Amino acid sequence: MSERASILVVDDEPGLREMLSILFRREKYDVTVCPGFVTAREAIRNAPTPYGVVLTDLMMPDGSGLDVLTLAKERSLESEVIVMTAHSTVETAIEAMKRGAYDFVTKPFATAELRALVQKAFEKSALIAENVRLRAQVDRKNPKDLLGHSEPMRKILDLISRVADSRSTVLITGESGTGKERIARAVHVASQRKGEFLVVNCGAIPEALVESELFGHERGAFTGATSRKLGIFREADGGTVLLDEVGELPLGVQVKLLRVLQEKKVRGIGESNEATIDVRVLAATNRVVEEDVKTGRFRQDLYYRLNVIRIEVPPLRVRREDVGELAKHFLERCSREHNKQIRGFSSDALRALDAYDFPGNVRELENIVERAVALASGQQIGLGDLPHEVSGAAAQPSAALVTLPEEGCELDSVLGEVERRLILQALERSGGVRTAAAKSLSVTLRSLRYRMQKLALQDDDEEPVSSTDTESWKPDAP
Repeated sequence: MSERASILVVDDEPGLREMLSILFRREKYDVTVCPGFVTAREAIRNAPTPYGVVLTDLMMPDGSGLDVLTLAKERSLESEVIVMTAHSTVETAIEAMKRGAYDFVTKPFATAELRALVQKAFEKSALIAENVRLRAQVDRKNPKDLLGHSEPMRKILDLISRVADSRSTVLITGESGTGKERIARAVHVASQRKGEFLVVNCGAIPEALVESELFGHERGAFTGATSRKLGIFREADGGTVLLDEVGELPLGVQVKLLRVLQEKKVRGIGESNEATIDVRVLAATNRVVEEDVKTGRFRQDLYYRLNVIRIEVPPLRVRREDVGELAKHFLERCSREHNKQIRGFSSDALRALDAYDFPGNVRELENIVERAVALASGQQIGLGDLPHEVSGAAAQPSAALVTLPEEGCELDSVLGEVERRLILQALERSGGVRTAAAKSLSVTLRSLRYRMQKLALQDDDEEPVSSTDTESWKPDAP
């Protein structure tokens, strides 16, 4: 059982304590029950790990549920507290929310409603725990979960460090699988914001529920609204919200989102009052938003509001020098998860990965490495452990050799690098025998030697060789 799947039930009614204990033990939670504030205080202080969820009555003979709430939050911000009461007032509900309660329910309540509420509270607790772990692992000015030393990644890391503490919205664009959510998370971690980092996938929510998911709703506001919902903006108050696939938002919701961004206030469905929020908004999309603006699919005013700072994430195929580092990172992680001792990749496997175009970008590379680790029978990932479309890439000319980058290139420099890499691969494959390397490149040995001198792969004053020579080549010592 997960250490987070623990519930503390605090109520002075023995029948309710017993009912809730039976209910949540059936749900496979670890349940502790307390009859009042004093015993709850000891339970919270002495628990080996913080409770994932605390269910507490508001009014008890020996203390208040609000004090239980405060104690639980002091022990751990990861604990989510649900306050129960038979005497609900607006004032007490507001006070409970101010102190950090996850929600507020009125007795009597339906067990199905409470069960769903507790499940969502555990999900939020897990998100907070993940954020805490991320903060412990990631240096503020150098997000270590963003791997790669290519020029595009260096520019992105520099931009993250410069915009992290700004309150401005950030629009992160790029193809699917390029790591837009990781970059958004890195912006949040590098900032000074104390609240949570919450993600909502705008394209995965049914259109009828998008407004409720973002802005919340009052109980009874529509059919199925059995309890009050805060919405992601209020849940992330003091933190950061990532609107993933923001281009999928319905036009009607875009209007309300624009107002929230402008006014810093939110009003849920069926609510009469607005709530002021302090949320940093990041948005991500794989769509060409400018085209959606032209066609009327996306509001121009919202586009300008979101596009204050732009981070464009390049596809993996234009930063191929990062492939090896990413592959090694995924290999180490997957080897631990599969309890295997795999040292690395064979030279053929590395060549195949280097030649492949990765239409699915970093996410596809991660999946390829995980598959290879699962299938590998030795201590090294070989060509046969890779999918056919990847293993066959090494035999085909790489698209990177014939694709002109959008920013242009220096032709001589690119051709020289291509020539250098092919010569090194030929020499490695031939075991350093130049005659065999020359044959695999369909050039004479004299031509190969000239090209190696030009590319500084051998000394200029080295003695010339005859066309029948079978000399071997060794790379310079590092």
